[in-house]
Amino acid sequence: QVSLVESGGGSVQAGGSLRLSCAASGYALSRNCVGWFRQGSGKERERVASIDIGWNYTSYTDSVKGRFTISHDKSRNTVYLQMNNLKPEDIAMYYCAADCRTFCSGAVCSGESYNYWGQGTQVTVSS
Repeated sequence: QVSLVESGGGSVQAGGSLRLSCAASGYALSRNCVGWFRQGSGKERERVASIDIGWNYTSYTDSVKGRFTISHDKSRNTVYLQMNNLKPEDIAMYYCAADCRTFCSGAVCSGESYNYWGQGTQVTVSS
């Protein structure tokens, strides 16, 4: 049975940092791309960052470039999202997703179609 467990969310002031973790069991994250997504209240889900561990590709949405970094620890089968200089617009539930159903191109899963999703971790930023 596959599970993805996110952790590391919390409440910080604007300009602060958090590191989210996505720990997988039952599935090797290095098999293809892994994505971090977020969904704010009343907003659509958006891809934040993704990584293709095998090819060491990463990809970010424009709003987080230069502030967020996606990385992995193969020995821990965990993908991280380091978030610096957090802003109120980053407030959302953050989810990780793994096992792209279609294909990964430049670390992005086509159609954002993943087989496995975590339960999410909340990030709150106060101004």
